[in-house]
Amino acid sequence: MTTATRGAVGSAHTRVEGRDKVTGAARYAGEIPFAELAHGWLVLSTVARGRVRAIDTEPVLGMPGVLTVLHHQNAPRVDTGYIGIMGVPPDPSVGLFQHDRVLHMGWPVALVVAETSEQAREAAEALVVHYDQEPHDVAFSAGREPEAHPVDGHVPAAVEKGDLEAQLGASAVVVDLEYTTPEEHHNPMEPHAATALWEGGRLEVVDSNQGTNWVAGELANLFSLDPASVRVRSEHVGGGFGSKGARAHQVAAVMAATVLQRPVRVVMTRRQMFSLAGYRSPTAQRVRLGADPDGRLRALEHRSLNQTSTVHEFIEPSAGASRSMYAADAHHTVSRLVPLDVPTPTWMRAPGEAPGSFALESALDELAEKCGIDPIELRVRNEPEVGPVSGLPFGSRNLIACFREGARRFGWADRDPRPGVRREGRWLLGTGTAAASFPAMAMPSTAAVTAEADGTFTVRINAADIGTGARTALTLVAADALDVPTDRVLVLIGDSDLGAAMIAGGSMGTRSWGWAVTAAAEELRRSLAPGADIPPEGITVRSNTAEAIGALTQKERHSFGAQFAEVAVDPATGEIRVRRMLGIFAAGRIVNPLTARNQFVGGMTWGISMALHEEAVRDRTSGGLYGADLAGYHVAAHADVPHIEADWVDDPDPDDPVGIKGIGEIGIVGAAAAVANAVWHATGVRHRDLPIRPDRVLLAGGDA
Repeated sequence: MTTATRGAVGSAHTRVEGRDKVTGAARYAGEIPFAELAHGWLVLSTVARGRVRAIDTEPVLGMPGVLTVLHHQNAPRVDTGYIGIMGVPPDPSVGLFQHDRVLHMGWPVALVVAETSEQAREAAEALVVHYDQEPHDVAFSAGREPEAHPVDGHVPAAVEKGDLEAQLGASAVVVDLEYTTPEEHHNPMEPHAATALWEGGRLEVVDSNQGTNWVAGELANLFSLDPASVRVRSEHVGGGFGSKGARAHQVAAVMAATVLQRPVRVVMTRRQMFSLAGYRSPTAQRVRLGADPDGRLRALEHRSLNQTSTVHEFIEPSAGASRSMYAADAHHTVSRLVPLDVPTPTWMRAPGEAPGSFALESALDELAEKCGIDPIELRVRNEPEVGPVSGLPFGSRNLIACFREGARRFGWADRDPRPGVRREGRWLLGTGTAAASFPAMAMPSTAAVTAEADGTFTVRINAADIGTGARTALTLVAADALDVPTDRVLVLIGDSDLGAAMIAGGSMGTRSWGWAVTAAAEELRRSLAPGADIPPEGITVRSNTAEAIGALTQKERHSFGAQFAEVAVDPATGEIRVRRMLGIFAAGRIVNPLTARNQFVGGMTWGISMALHEEAVRDRTSGGLYGADLAGYHVAAHADVPHIEADWVDDPDPDDPVGIKGIGEIGIVGAAAAVANAVWHATGVRHRDLPIRPDRVLLAGGDA
């Protein structure tokens, strides 16, 4: 249901840096050459809890090319007692080599620096570290609820409205169900990499990150530096998903560059990323729904438990996903934490909403079954007029339009609601659906737009393009605001010297940056007299959107979507194949349909992995992960990904100057639930624990 458009915004454009990327001209953080570059290799603990008793550095220092070994007895001191750019204290794990404590398997205990990467790796693998080992605890389960506690994250941990128990008691139909999701790990194609050097008294870091201001601010705080003396650049990023903030490799590179007074590069290996790059915590969730016979909700309770480390509290706010979805007289939601001897979790695409939507949307499907109501009709009957908990009006809410368009295109009306009745040879066939939502937020950003003497325009904004096509989207936004063709606009991003701007995260990047670019471009356009000469240095206008964005708090703002999936299940082998998926989204004005569809389909593909494949398993004996690599950690391969369609309904945000909401996260929300609901429809058996592995299908039975 794409709509006709005029101007650059809304028309399909290939990425402005696309040719550079496919030809190799685009350099990533681990590829940029530096004179006299040295290479650091992190050494990680082999125990899950204890102390470093001794490190045998002498034999390693005598190996070819080795320059130094940094550890807790000789590394520069850092300060972790500050509030960072994200409004919270930093994870103390970034304070490398400050003490002899080991707080989880894979804790950094040393950095070996050598002339070449190969020499650094060989020496790091030869380094002998002696530990005093202590008992550890990595056993997460729903049974840890009594020792858990709530902690407010980027959404409140607990919210209550109405008398839950009274409404459950008055309900004709009640479902009380438990769902689990496993530990899931970041694996962007480009590993985390950083090069640090001192030049003219200034710290320069070339990095792969989701916000250069974020990393520059953390490094300035850690090393007690004047923020103006730190510059971080990150021109091209090969994926992030929430993991590419301030991490151990950047700190290690700065330490080594400070000690050696030469450029030092530190790149995480794929295995190291499993303990140093953050991950999505496992969750144990309980959903209680109470409804009248017609399916109208009286009560909605969503409780979620997740693990965190013993050194830093990070909450996966899964229960928060239920606060904006459905009307009910009583709403109770709470997310709680269990500290364990594990690395600290972090943001991962749709933090909270991805696992939370699996539980909520699966429970809605189970309620529809008990009530004998079509799953889409049940959602229609519980559509709220205002925020179910906040009471605020919605900026726009086109969820039902997504369901209606999706149902039409997917052929939902022809669906036999009975489970286990469709067969095709050895396969049982089923279809499922689920709703998606993600907050549409914006953060203040600054931008500068320059009219150049040659008739072109240069946009400078400290955005981060982590593969989303943000650089291209901003080119289109600027071209429309300036009323010029896109080939007259150059967008410069990824440099902390460009000023303060929102990071690439929370589906807020393009919305926040586009706002700032539009404000500066429109003001510049108004100030340029027709036919006026432009001086050699150009004419520049700067914007700051802090005041304008501050007015957005009077409404609930979300992107919405409807996910549809068809699966085939072989009950004899437990094999599940997703045959087709369709996602229809209401996600604001779509700036670039080409890259937007790529984002939606990418999220939905990740939803297939979440439903059927992804699962990191901790060894309770060692405290580490089984198969901490892309051989042992399964994700969807080409053969697992069917024809996936993504489209959208008209849904511009009237309070945004471009109409943008945000699309980076919503593609994964609800996707796993749609697949799981389709598996139930195929087999007649519910799976409440992800992933739905073949062994779980076999153990559950379900050959109807």
